[in-house]
Amino acid sequence: MGSGNGFYPDDEFNLEAKWLIDPKHLFVGPKIGEGAHAKVYEGKYKNKNVAIKVVNKGETPEEIKKREGRFAREVAMLSKVQHKNLVKFIGACKEPVSVIVTELLVGGTLRKYLVNMRPRCLDLRVAVGFALDIARAMECLHSHGIIHRDLKPENLLLTADHKTVKLADFGLAREESLTEMMTAETGTYRWMAPELYSTVTLRHGEKKHYNHKVDAYSFAIVLWELVHNKLPFEGMSNLQAAYAAAFKNTRPSAENLPEDLALIVTSCWKEEPNDRPNFSQIIQMLMHYLSTISPMQPAIPPRIFTSENAVLPPESPGTSTLMGVRDDAGDTPKTPMENQPRAGYFFCFNQCF
Repeated sequence: MGSGNGFYPDDEFNLEAKWLIDPKHLFVGPKIGEGAHAKVYEGKYKNKNVAIKVVNKGETPEEIKKREGRFAREVAMLSKVQHKNLVKFIGACKEPVSVIVTELLVGGTLRKYLVNMRPRCLDLRVAVGFALDIARAMECLHSHGIIHRDLKPENLLLTADHKTVKLADFGLAREESLTEMMTAETGTYRWMAPELYSTVTLRHGEKKHYNHKVDAYSFAIVLWELVHNKLPFEGMSNLQAAYAAAFKNTRPSAENLPEDLALIVTSCWKEEPNDRPNFSQIIQMLMHYLSTISPMQPAIPPRIFTSENAVLPPESPGTSTLMGVRDDAGDTPKTPMENQPRAGYFFCFNQCF
């Protein structure tokens, strides 16, 4: 079925010729991520370093159809929407397997960046600058009628100089007009808006009616995290955090935030979705706040770029791995200086798949 405004089809793979990847020019390097639905590899395409997302086909006819539809939607959105704060789409193909090729971001995820900084916090101007990058990416998506639905630090990637944030992973994104496709099985609980939950339980696949304001709620949680450099709802499991937010209207404490910043955060996570600002308003508020605070302090301590020993819980499947290569054991991210293609380590895509 087509979308309400013809933006993309439900389950058909239609792509302009300029975006079609020729597998003969695609070379696969080390695997840098794996999830339930896809594997991500470092690779090369026409001598460019890229990230290659290979989507698992599925086992049953129903599963195959569902994954094909999700793949088609993700490719359609990536090819139609470009912005400096969205991961750059290079192309896709469906044969011999379903593949999405994007730029390779070597700065790592925002999540790892923050964890490696702890117990220190970001300079406030840096935090607000990152928040502006995220808000601008979201404004772009919403202007095209797209809800991301999975905004969180794992899906935010840094450039090599750690100065720019880009939004990644459109696997859960939906066009807002397709309300019949909205289900409770979306996003990651700790960052999800309360209206995504059932009043009884978080039942698999339950239909929900919601709008783009779910992303404003998630943005508020990310902004809180950028400033405090702490896990939101600390001490709670993901499900406990979801229950507290949905049924007790619990939020992380905004008491220690500067007054103007607290106003932005608390307005974005209001219980009533229609009371939350849109991203154009959020950008204006952040820009105004940025103009009121003192100039940025000297460089952030270098250890945040080099720490490789932080113990982290598992990341979301196949989401946050469009980044630098890992060592041969697959455990330790390389630094940007080390993130150079290794001679003889890349194989022709057609030979691998």
